[in-house]
Amino acid sequence: MTDWIVRRWARYGHDRLYAETPVGTALGYLDLKTGRYHSDDFSNLPLLERAVSDHLAAREPKQAEPAEETALAEVAASDVVAESPPAWEDIGSEPAGSAAREQALAARAAQGKVRHFLARAFDVKTDERAWRIGADGEQAVAAQLAKLGPEWRVLHAIRVGDRGSDIDHLVIGPGGVLTVNAKHHPKASVWVGGDTFMVNGRRVPYIRNSRHEAKRAARLLTEQVGFPVTALGVIAVMGAHQGLKIKKQPEDGAVVIVQRRRISQYVRALPPRLTEREVAAIHEAARRSTTWR
Repeated sequence: MTDWIVRRWARYGHDRLYAETPVGTALGYLDLKTGRYHSDDFSNLPLLERAVSDHLAAREPKQAEPAEETALAEVAASDVVAESPPAWEDIGSEPAGSAAREQALAARAAQGKVRHFLARAFDVKTDERAWRIGADGEQAVAAQLAKLGPEWRVLHAIRVGDRGSDIDHLVIGPGGVLTVNAKHHPKASVWVGGDTFMVNGRRVPYIRNSRHEAKRAARLLTEQVGFPVTALGVIAVMGAHQGLKIKKQPEDGAVVIVQRRRISQYVRALPPRLTEREVAAIHEAARRSTTWR
């Protein structure tokens, strides 16, 4: 019998058996509640079914009666105890820029009133200023996304994990799922060439970060909805009064750089990828705070 890697995952109301090949290639999972198999690659389904079948057979009691065979999926892999679904908050109405605004207020408190007044008076580059300008940029991008039609759902300032990360905007609609990162650079020069993003001649990791953010969001949403979700990372550039030159977009197509004023036009022009039911399912998962923790 092949030494498959099979693990049970039971949290947030789900109960699944995830399977991998002996070398660690993910095959998908069996939903123990519905009895349905799920895989990102349909060609892996035969291997997934075999891996789960072998795993359950290996755990079958030696004297099991035929009538017990239909209950194997319920008693297999009992080393993990299912947890009750945790309480969740609806984050669908979170205002744009709220996470950055909180950081700005915290930095302002750390500065003290006098230092803050002097910094504002002389336009000194401080952490408070950076967070404040960032929050302004997120609000400006949100104003453009508000122009999308009712078939699109938009969430803002999604806190992800417990290390202070957040997604500025999550857009869900017929054209797919997008994680939008607002970048506000007043009086700056911005140049983009493939995976290189430069602000005033200094290279910044915006593209790498956006790619990671989109992949993470896709993985978390996929875990909740039960079907594969992909996400496109979008960097919405605002300001750049000294010039914005996009010589070449990132080659892998996982990230796109768009001028802030054109983002709603760009989103509406995306070809259809999701059905109404898929959009609704993804949005339902996205608005739950527990999806992102």
